Amino acid sequence: MLQADDFGFGTQIRKSPYFEATVRWGAKGFSVYNHMYIPRDFGDPEQNFWNLVNDAILCDVAVERQVEITGPDAATFVQMLTPRDLSTMAVGQCKYILITNAAGGLLNDPILLRLAVNHFWISLADSDILLWAQGVAVHSGLDVTICEPDVSPLQLQGPKSGEIMQALFGDSMMDLKYYWLRDVELDGIPLIVSRTGWSSELGYEIYLRDSAYGDALWERIMAAGMPFGLKPGHTSSIRRIEGGMLSYHADADINTNPFELGFDRLVNLDMEADFIGKAALRRIQAQGPSRKQVGLIIDCAPLKGPNTTFWTINKDGEAIGKVTSAVYSPRLERNIALAMVSVEHANIGTQIEVVTHAGPTRATIVERPFYDPKKQIAAA
Repeated sequence: MLQADDFGFGTQIRKSPYFEATVRWGAKGFSVYNHMYIPRDFGDPEQNFWNLVNDAILCDVAVERQVEITGPDAATFVQMLTPRDLSTMAVGQCKYILITNAAGGLLNDPILLRLAVNHFWISLADSDILLWAQGVAVHSGLDVTICEPDVSPLQLQGPKSGEIMQALFGDSMMDLKYYWLRDVELDGIPLIVSRTGWSSELGYEIYLRDSAYGDALWERIMAAGMPFGLKPGHTSSIRRIEGGMLSYHADADINTNPFELGFDRLVNLDMEADFIGKAALRRIQAQGPSRKQVGLIIDCAPLKGPNTTFWTINKDGEAIGKVTSAVYSPRLERNIALAMVSVEHANIGTQIEVVTHAGPTRATIVERPFYDPKKQIAAA
């Protein structure tokens, strides 16, 4: 049996409060995300997918580090970071936001949580937004305090997650709406719970506010979930690609702008508030993006795992883009992918060539998401 000490990238890579528990529960491999270990292997990834879509999985996502912003000018400062209009965001609400630089490039696509009038958490994808926010604050003239708090999320995701939450916290948890949060305790453990997640399924994120309780919290949730078929797991590449969800550094990076991703709804260029990248995004909108994200069906034998390099896309012998995320969906019985292509070739039904690791193959541009396009499962 693997022991916790069998994994080691050195002391510069941090361990989550759930690290020992995940190894006990069968984690066989880890990746690095936000300078921290994240479990990426609990055995068969296809079985992990079926566990997620049929029952529920518990995932250590403490790598979703929080940037905490407090102080009298916290709301004004947070609005500086994002093109999404936050003027109507209520205390207790969560929002999916984009963080852009001066050129309109994407630095992160986190979830923003508003815990109080002047208290926000930015729940990060994989990039150093703590440093960005602290740097932006230096000459902003705003009265804010920015730090990384002792907060470590878990994701409880899948159709049985609501029943498990009910068993843990009582019937009132069923009133928690999609993209809202609640301050709770579990056996004296301080938590924030939100109806969010990175799975496109019904799900919750459980934010531990004291890392000393990591092992106890993991075991408590697993015990409550056992009657409902809860399994330890990892975020599913299959399900997130089915749902068209971004993975930062794969599907978007600092050179990607919101309009290329079809995220016009997350950009308000008409609001009075200023934000970083506003002028650049106005120019990009006026010119129109040169690239566009699309979905692909790739016509080859079932892929044995997600792509680990970007695959070139050709049309009539010329490179027109790249596959950013590809995987075989056992539910759809197809190879599905997210890709970035030149806008003139981004029409639904266009036939193209993808140069996979096994060689060139045909593919077709299709609508995305590939499954549950209206997000009815997660929002139900």
